[in-house]
Amino acid sequence: ITGFCNAVNFTDGLDSLLSGISAVVALTLGLLLMMSSKVPLLIGIYGIVCGSSLGFLLWNSFPARIFMGDTGALGIGMFFPAAALLSGQVWALVLCGMVFILEIASMMLQRYVFKYRRIRFGIENARANRVFRRAPLHHHYEEYGLHEVQVVTIFVVFTMICSVFAVVIGL
Repeated sequence: ITGFCNAVNFTDGLDSLLSGISAVVALTLGLLLMMSSKVPLLIGIYGIVCGSSLGFLLWNSFPARIFMGDTGALGIGMFFPAAALLSGQVWALVLCGMVFILEIASMMLQRYVFKYRRIRFGIENARANRVFRRAPLHHHYEEYGLHEVQVVTIFVVFTMICSVFAVVIGL
């Protein structure tokens, strides 16, 4: 739960990135829960999370006027794994939340490869040979010249594809 919470928190780095992904993940997990008819209370809570994420998305689309910050990101980050554990949807959350996992994996990979290269080859080599230009992953794409809106769109579409895959497996 703590690891997933941190992964969600790292994803909250661009305007509307976390709220767009959270809306898709909550909608998908709620749909899967409706199909399995387990824990009906959670279906309503998934709907609330999806609706509030979409409402926040209206105010947080580029350029952002308000920010979610750690309070919102950590709250969403704690909700998803806790609800998945209660409803038995852990693997569905792994599939739907693949962006969260890729974001935290990029941070970990960047950090430990940098540490290894610093110890083995020196600080200058470690600085010159990073895995990503910037971590987490969404900032890496920004460094390559993609606009913030393009990065958010790519990540949300990727989340939708992973969610469709989760629904197909869930059937």
